Amino acid sequence: MAEDSELAAFRERWQQELNSKKEKHETVHYADSNKGEGVKSNDEDQPGYVSIASSLLDGRTSPLLERIEEERSKRRRQNDTVTDTSLQHQRLQKKVKRQEQLVDQLIQDLNEVDDIPFFDIDLPYELALKIFQYLNCKELGRCAQVSRAWRVLAEDCVLWFRLCVRAGFHQDASVSDSPCWKSTLRDCRNSAKTVCSNWKNRVGSISQLQFELGKVLCDVNSCENFVFAGYTSGAVRLWDTIHWDSGASYLKPNCLSANTEPRPYVSLVQVNRTVAAAAYEDGCVDVWSTETGGQPIYHYQCPERIRTLALSADAPILGSSSGPHIRLDRPDDCGYWGTAYQAHLPKTVEILVMVSGKEPSGPLAAVAAEDSVYLLDSRTEEPHPLHSVYGHPVTCLDASQTHVAFGVKRTGWAMHDGGNKIHVYSLEGGKAEVCVGSSAGDFTCINLRDSPPHLVVCGNKDRRVRVFDLRTGASVASLYAHHLGVTAVQTDEWKIVSGGGEGLVCVWEMRMGTKLWEMHNRHPVRHIRFSGSRLVTANIPDDKAPRGACITDDDLTAHRRHRGVICHYDFSEDALSQDHILPICRSDYTESHGYNYNIGLAVPYDRLSGSHPSL
Repeated sequence: MAEDSELAAFRERWQQELNSKKEKHETVHYADSNKGEGVKSNDEDQPGYVSIASSLLDGRTSPLLERIEEERSKRRRQNDTVTDTSLQHQRLQKKVKRQEQLVDQLIQDLNEVDDIPFFDIDLPYELALKIFQYLNCKELGRCAQVSRAWRVLAEDCVLWFRLCVRAGFHQDASVSDSPCWKSTLRDCRNSAKTVCSNWKNRVGSISQLQFELGKVLCDVNSCENFVFAGYTSGAVRLWDTIHWDSGASYLKPNCLSANTEPRPYVSLVQVNRTVAAAAYEDGCVDVWSTETGGQPIYHYQCPERIRTLALSADAPILGSSSGPHIRLDRPDDCGYWGTAYQAHLPKTVEILVMVSGKEPSGPLAAVAAEDSVYLLDSRTEEPHPLHSVYGHPVTCLDASQTHVAFGVKRTGWAMHDGGNKIHVYSLEGGKAEVCVGSSAGDFTCINLRDSPPHLVVCGNKDRRVRVFDLRTGASVASLYAHHLGVTAVQTDEWKIVSGGGEGLVCVWEMRMGTKLWEMHNRHPVRHIRFSGSRLVTANIPDDKAPRGACITDDDLTAHRRHRGVICHYDFSEDALSQDHILPICRSDYTESHGYNYNIGLAVPYDRLSGSHPSL
């Protein structure tokens, strides 16, 4: 109540001050006008006979006519003065009235901004904004229809910025990056809806990433913007899927491998946003920068063949293993690479997965060695055993920021063992949280890192793709997908993309369990990764030196079917624009030069713009 009384007193003083200024201005104006008229009257208001006598003394022959003319001019000036004074007075009144209206409107706006009506009380704007941040888009839209004050509050940019980030758009943006986050969120949702429709209907562009000098494809890895491949010729190739003409695409091997004849195969490759790494058959490992390309920025040699190679998704941390030996390499604060961690396990390492987002306060990597699973922690020198059951080997492994999941093969000698299982452990406590699945076949692939929260997707030799809910342990989807077993799989909120040993890439709708479309190539699918509107698949041949396929330096195009293939799909809206179509498909059949094959014609000739009028 005290604050309300103070605010009312301030407003009353404000009005009085404005009124006093107005009255003072009017008094000064009228005083000046009266003063000028008084001076003139002292000079002009004289008796008639005095003025006539003065005229005769001055020698003028018609003083009476001049007097009459002066009287007329005097009356004319008085009328003009009265008219000007009344007009100025009216203008001043209108100006004061307009100022009073502006002041009243300002006071009303201040009331609405400072005090937001909530039923029978008024809340400060900041507190009301704190309450509105728990509402979703539909609830904010309903609140905007309540009153004028609530509409201003419901359309605050801070609220819509948080909703945009919560929906997964513009994660690295700030509030000041967009003038209207409500419109930005609407545009992002419309674009996402269009991309989803393109995914379902297979509307977009497809391109095959080929490198003739590489010969047979050995391994492929991809991240958000890059696709990295290694070949039997010892060459590696990096594609930037955003800037296709980037100069960093051409990577050179180290001097030792380049001078070796024949050059060793590239066995494993890894890539993230900053670096790319490749391991060769002779135990060499090269690391390149994705920004500069060219020569390797780091190189080391292992005495044995590299069996596993892993690269952190959000940091330049490279892990590799040869036999039972494990090493982690990373750059220091000055950018110089070196070995940061080494360990020796009692068994041969078969799977190595880097844990993103945990360094330096948590585990760096998860390792599977036959029937045991270990965690490599930077705070301890020795690997921490997480799971070990004699005779039950680990067949697949993956890790997210909070959990690690792996498939375990049951030997069948134990009674009521329940078949092969998927075990999920927590990285924080190192305890088992859930055990799902009961399959007769071995689990061949698992994806936990790229899956939605509380979901894990896995593929099995029994030709099925399964999705489990980690909160309840129940099966969300079980799809009969491929004839020769599942080799690669990934899922998001509504779709599943799987690859099989027969070369099929299938896209499934999770809720209905129906196949949307499929694509086939000759060799098994060894790599699948999608993000937003892009999908990268790789069919890698198992036989790196096929019998009867004489691939020589003189005939690089022979036996293309043995090389393997990398496919890049783009389902974005831009892929359907006119500029994206090749010139040969955009040519008009009325042209007399260049490409004139009408490949892209989709309507009859008489409906084409620019067609010949006689047709």
